[in-house]
Amino acid sequence: MFTHAWTRALRKNKTLRYGVPMLLLVVGGSFGLREFSQIRYDAVKIKIDPELEKKLKMNTVSLESEYEKIKDSAFDDWKNIRGPRPWEDPQLLQGRNPELLKTKTT
Repeated sequence: MFTHAWTRALRKNKTLRYGVPMLLLVVGGSFGLREFSQIRYDAVKIKIDPELEKKLKMNTVSLESEYEKIKDSAFDDWKNIRGPRPWEDPQLLQGRNPELLKTKTT
């Protein structure tokens, strides 16, 4: 009879019912996050094959190299064409003159 009253009191206690699981989640999450972030630093320490590293560097595209490719491009012939709105017909809008669209829709 004593254990039955004890368990009923534990079930009614809001601190034990909600606070302890929350505390376990926060503390356990902290330890879990530490382990997952440690993987990141351990991966940096791993040495890879020099031949594989050369192949990876050859296939890597840098932002600077892409900038050099388009730096001298002329964008004078570029034209801004807006996309269709959900209620508009996409075939009607693409490549058409906006003045023609105003006359057709009104």
